[in-house]
Amino acid sequence: MTPETLPSWPDAAADLIAIAAGRAPADTVVTGGKVVLVHTREVLDWQVAIARGRFAYVGPDASHCIGAETQVVDAAGRYVIPGLCDAHMHVESGMLTPAEFAAAVIPHGTTAMFTDPHEIANVLGLRGVRLMHDEARGLPCSMFVQMPSCAPSAPGLETTGHEITPEDVAEAMAWPGIVGLGEMMNFPGVAAGDPKMLAEMAATAQAGKTIGGHYASPDLGPAFHAYVAGGPADDHEGTCETDAVARVRQGMRSMMRLGSAWYDVETQITAVTEKGLDPRNFILCTDDCMAGTLVNDGHMNRVLRHAIACGCDPLVALQMCTINTATHFGLERELGSIAPGRRADLILTSSLTDLPVERVMALGQWVAQDGRLTAECPHIAWPADARSTVNMARDLTATDYEIPAPKGANTATARVIGVVENQAPTKALTRDLPVRNGLVEGDALTGGDTCQIALVERHRATGGVTNAFVAGFGYDRPMALASTVAHDSHHMIVVGTDRAQMALAANRLRAVGGGVCLFEGGEERALIELPIAGLMSDSPAAEVAAKADVLMAAMRDAGCRLNNAYMQHSLLALVVIPELRISDLGLVDVTTFALTDLIETS
Repeated sequence: MTPETLPSWPDAAADLIAIAAGRAPADTVVTGGKVVLVHTREVLDWQVAIARGRFAYVGPDASHCIGAETQVVDAAGRYVIPGLCDAHMHVESGMLTPAEFAAAVIPHGTTAMFTDPHEIANVLGLRGVRLMHDEARGLPCSMFVQMPSCAPSAPGLETTGHEITPEDVAEAMAWPGIVGLGEMMNFPGVAAGDPKMLAEMAATAQAGKTIGGHYASPDLGPAFHAYVAGGPADDHEGTCETDAVARVRQGMRSMMRLGSAWYDVETQITAVTEKGLDPRNFILCTDDCMAGTLVNDGHMNRVLRHAIACGCDPLVALQMCTINTATHFGLERELGSIAPGRRADLILTSSLTDLPVERVMALGQWVAQDGRLTAECPHIAWPADARSTVNMARDLTATDYEIPAPKGANTATARVIGVVENQAPTKALTRDLPVRNGLVEGDALTGGDTCQIALVERHRATGGVTNAFVAGFGYDRPMALASTVAHDSHHMIVVGTDRAQMALAANRLRAVGGGVCLFEGGEERALIELPIAGLMSDSPAAEVAAKADVLMAAMRDAGCRLNNAYMQHSLLALVVIPELRISDLGLVDVTTFALTDLIETS
């Protein structure tokens, strides 16, 4: 069963009624379990009958639903809980196609995902979104797609491979797997009443679908209230209790994320556990998870366990990644609970706190057992032009990364992007940097912590290279790390302590068609090939994760001690999250949404 072949509730209703009444047999009956009802936060010794991919009967005795061909599964005292839902995530951040992402997370109990493919939208436009949508429709789980809203995320401050228009949004709203509008990142535009942003939100509202939010600012004054008035219904950019409280007080859902590098649950969930606010307005999500996290640590089961460890009642936490999510997207009658008519998504687990995922059903079929996928996740045929997207004009040389100093200067005061561990925001720093032979240099090789960063244009072969500085990674030897995953415009980000190796890394990615690579000591130490849009691999998650492990080890060997620092690397061009970022147009002050000078002048 797939979303494409799953019958609608009305189409299946006659069969479900007959089974619940005992006039027809179910496909599957689960007995001997403790059924968790998220609508009431009860755990009952009930039984469940399933047919046509949906729950037909949920009650104390399903024996009247059993026929000669019915599969009867004894849960053996385990808990029967709804399949987990990820309310906000980006498939591309896993470096995987939708099929391989699903194959990685289904064994962890994730049966529904709400994904915003704005990464591929920046590279391939509406066509890229359609490719993601089409692959999602053929999977043995529910992968809903949000139509990306902001490509570019900040018009006038970056150049993307393609732009998303209100007409694109209106067209996508008619596709069967589109559930709403992806995160509205251009929050200054919304607050200012930008006609394009308003048109996209209007097209979504007219289709009766949900508008996703992204308010990445600590300012909770009039700008925040203006943003909420525009229509975004949720937000995942909060980092503290005050943020969470402010959002739910305005009728938004607070989405608290635990991704590979975003640890924002513990600091916000106190709004429920200590302040006592209504938990139905709080939702758990991942936002960005790398393949290594998915393979080694888990997905929404990891987030659920973390929320419980932060003091949240297990049944409340379970609501936050099941029924709360479904309700938010207008799908409460479709998924998120074990109740008649809903999609038959469930997990068998022996503990509500440790949450071992022992068996998984999605859309009425058993799809995983004891961490092993038992269903197929078919790929679409990704076209050739989706695999040829690194359009650099030429190979680069060390001179492309030179930063001229003010005439006659021995030192220069530079604006520097400051990386913050485990968070998406950066700090706007200043550093007095050395000048050698008329060029401003980083100081990472001389006892400091400032490296060079470059944004290499890769969509239109302009040959453009924007140079700046970044601090916080800890690199302390000659090296360079390059990536064509560069949220959200997805040019190429190169961070390094040696200009010659920065050129080697960029040229290597040009040669392989995209990915991530690290050079140290003049040699390639790690390479993850991402041939699809320079963002994704259609190899299995375990293979990508193994290469990611090599990358992480190479980063540590080069001096980096941050947790999952590659995520910070990949977001250094995200010009809608404060405070300081880089784009193909220059250095961006995200507190004022304006380009700023790299070198301060007196």
